[in-house]
Amino acid sequence: MLWILLLLLAAGGLILFVGEDQGTIAGLDPASFASLVAGAALLIYFFTFLASSYRGRIGQAFKDFAVWALIAFALVVVYSFREEVTYLAQRIKGELLPPGETVVYGSDERGERAVRVRRRPDGHFSIRMQVNGAPVTMLVDTGASTIVLRTADARLAGIDVDRLNYTVPVQTANGTAYAAAVRLRNVSVGPIQVEGVDALVAKPGVLNESLLGMNFLRRLRSYEFSGEFLTLRS
Repeated sequence: MLWILLLLLAAGGLILFVGEDQGTIAGLDPASFASLVAGAALLIYFFTFLASSYRGRIGQAFKDFAVWALIAFALVVVYSFREEVTYLAQRIKGELLPPGETVVYGSDERGERAVRVRRRPDGHFSIRMQVNGAPVTMLVDTGASTIVLRTADARLAGIDVDRLNYTVPVQTANGTAYAAAVRLRNVSVGPIQVEGVDALVAKPGVLNESLLGMNFLRRLRSYEFSGEFLTLRS
């Protein structure tokens, strides 16, 4: 069979050489014709190799063919439903993540994506976010009208806390405290980002956790509490 392969390649090369000046060969440009000849030669070699490998083992050949056909079919199915498979994988990942960790799990027809976070054992939701590009974990508080940062988190976000004026009264579990008004460049979680967000910085020792208030949540497309999960949509 090797001589047939060599003969095919030689014939193709000869036709390519003779017909190069004519512009096309059998209706194909020279490059396409060369690719066709090379592909045909490879197919002949492949099927010749298979025939010699399975000589006298037709049953085994059919079994192997069925296995590879099934694998190819499975790959086509997975590729065809790749968005659904990705969505399912992200949902499973969300079930396994610890509280506070976020997972991007879906998109709608406009390309908007959603972020999901699991409830903590104490019943609250906390989210690992980015404030001015710095990592900050915030407690979701729908009773807070605005974002309130701990002093340490504000410092991480690049705010000079020593130059702030703590003149804004805020109500806490321990009574009235005072905070300083600031404006954050951006607050983000996963692919969801909100620019130019007003916030407060609490005095040292006032807060145990920074609070994610309604002035961030209202600027989202939606937010939803459902069972053990909070879903944010841009």
